[in-house]
Amino acid sequence: MSETRYTDQHEWVRVEGDEATVGITKYAAEQLGDVVFVEVPETGRALAQGGEAAVVESVKAASEVYAPIGGEVTAANADLAGDPAKVNGDPEGEGWFFKLRVTDKAQLEKLMTADQYAEFVKGL
Repeated sequence: MSETRYTDQHEWVRVEGDEATVGITKYAAEQLGDVVFVEVPETGRALAQGGEAAVVESVKAASEVYAPIGGEVTAANADLAGDPAKVNGDPEGEGWFFKLRVTDKAQLEKLMTADQYAEFVKGL
């Protein structure tokens, strides 16, 4: 069973077994506007929770994407290089940024549930 958690920096992480998929939320994609460039981390890179993991650039701004939890990158979404608009079209699906092997599932407890994130966004 998968569970999705959210950060206050608008990243999401969906964990299935020992693998997590990471991307930015629909709210973040809407705030950025049209995404024109995405830089994803290389496979094998170790990421610490809260550490810089990727870069997303839009017509409005460039932003860092942070690792919601720590782990080792097992895959990067290479499709985003040729079609960064996938981030806008399906930010919490086909627009994922990278996958990682989870090192400490307890880190998920520090993140927001879907309901908590929805309330957080309402206050922005």
